[in-house]
Amino acid sequence: MSSPATGAATLAPRRSSRFVAWVRAWRAGLVPFDEVADEIAGDEEHLVADAPGTWTDVSLREALPSLAKLSPDEIRLVLPAPGDPRGLPGPGDFAGAALLAGEAVVASGLGFVPEVRTHTSGSGMTWETVLWRVHPLPADAPKASLITPGAAEAEAELAAALAETTAALTRLDVAQWRPELAGALAALRRPDGGTDLPPGFDPRSRRLFARAAVLDRVLALAGETAPGGAVNTYEAQQRDAALRPLTTACRQALVAACNAPLRP
Repeated sequence: MSSPATGAATLAPRRSSRFVAWVRAWRAGLVPFDEVADEIAGDEEHLVADAPGTWTDVSLREALPSLAKLSPDEIRLVLPAPGDPRGLPGPGDFAGAALLAGEAVVASGLGFVPEVRTHTSGSGMTWETVLWRVHPLPADAPKASLITPGAAEAEAELAAALAETTAALTRLDVAQWRPELAGALAALRRPDGGTDLPPGFDPRSRRLFARAAVLDRVLALAGETAPGGAVNTYEAQQRDAALRPLTTACRQALVAACNAPLRP
């Protein structure tokens, strides 16, 4: 039986990955427009700010027609991190916002960055809404940075990084202070046939996305402070160093899966 923390690791993947996957499938004619906004948003409320032709925040469904003339290959997922700006089309407001969020969508001359907003009612209940802020991209933005690793290459790198990190965390005795993380990593070594991608993605991309999406949540869990303060500063640094290659491989796996060529 999985622990609550392990179960938390299966929560929804990054919002930008769902945005890219479903919009690309729509533009390829593989899913109807009416399904796209709901599939991206799930149970959340999604709004869009600064969409072309609008003067106020609009619903995601109202903003998506601004992408109706794009081909699937013009819509790309980017998951930048400090020191690793791969995928960003040059410096500017969009790059800064994408780095801060850790995710974004490049759609030809537009960039979409999600901002999660937390609201509190008068009775103390809290809920979240997602605001996609649209940034115009410079016409001369470099295109070479949009090159995406292939799914096969990304899958091999993820498997190697997972094995290396698992061994490193075992040496650090991670089970002593984060047993649910060790268990989640062990579970990820088993093949996962699940998928959360729309039609058009091949089996390898689906497998890669399923594994990387769960792993993304596991890594978020790993970044939290251990219960009871069981880890000192040195141990935390050792943990972070062990997780860094896996974090990079996980981001590249999500990018490769979501940006993979679509097939009817």
